[in-house]
This record gives sequence, C-alpha cells and structure tokens, in this order.
Amino acid sequence: MQPVTLRTARLELSLPTENDVDAIYAACQDELIQRFTTVPSPYERTHAEGFVAKVAGWWDAGTEATWAVRHEGALAGMMGLHRLSQGAGELGYWMTPAVRGQGLVSEAARCVIDWGFSPDGLGLRRIEWRAVVDNPASHRVAQRLGFRYEGRVRAALVNGAGVRADGLIAGLLAEDERTPQVWPPAG
Repeated sequence: MQPVTLRTARLELSLPTENDVDAIYAACQDELIQRFTTVPSPYERTHAEGFVAKVAGWWDAGTEATWAVRHEGALAGMMGLHRLSQGAGELGYWMTPAVRGQGLVSEAARCVIDWGFSPDGLGLRRIEWRAVVDNPASHRVAQRLGFRYEGRVRAALVNGAGVRADGLIAGLLAEDERTPQVWPPAG
C-alpha cells in the first residue's frame, strides 16, 4: 500500500518525515500522551527517529496507515488506522497540547474514516476505537464521530510505561450513519 496525503479545510495529513523528529519528540514529552497512548515512557529522541523510520514500512506492509497531522505548517499530532486486517482497523490518535480543544482531531479523524471506508481508500467494513476509561476527551471525539459504544474491557489497555488500565471500546461500520452518539457513563 502506498502512503497517501489527505487534506481537510485546515489540515494536511501526510507521512511523518525526518523533519518531524524534533516536533514528535517534543510532543511526546506531554504527560497525557504518555499516559493515554502506547508511546514509550520515558520518551527519547531515538524513539521519534525509530517511529518515523517504521511508518513507511507499515504502509508498505499494509498493516498500518499513519499520518502526521499538520496545521498551519506545524505538526499538530498523529493519526492512524492500526491493526489493518480482514476489512477492519483501529483508529488511534494524539494531538499536541497547543492545538487541543480546536476540533482538529475530529476533523482529521473524519477524513481518515472517510478514506478508510472508501473503495478508493482501504474499503474497510469496520473501524474500531479504544481508549482508557479515564480519557473523557477521547471518548467525546469518538461519540461526535458516530462510534457505537460496545463496552468496557478490563485491564486491557497498556500504555508505553507498561501500566494496564480499563478501557472503552466502540465501533463504526461502513454503513453506519455518522451522527453523534450518547454513551452510558464510563464509571
């Protein structure tokens, strides 16, 4: 699978490059990114270098589609469809502290979901979302995107420091309307 560049009104989603290493390294010092994602913790510059080198290989292998999310020419975050297999994938993302709360993650995710379901993209049938129970910002994004709540998974998510946490899981099918969803309380 060849890397593709996606664009929205405010964003460009493209392959992360060596030019992004310093920005990725700086972003991944954020406590919330380390707590709620699988980035290594502590996060070293060599991790960013290795990540950029791996992304092209994931595209080539067809196992993951990962983009650097760029806003006004600067790295705003990362977005990906992971664990691609048998017509399904898992949406994952993180955003830098400077751009949180501006709707950029939802904008980027809509674009990625559209491409993932499109016959001209991956032609997926299902996209899954998972997040730590204690990450309500990510829950709100998934709800806005139309993901259907499917349940709580106990001690199923492991961050880059090896800490296990309960998570929520939700799914979106290609034929689902992408209207905002109301989920039960995460408690």
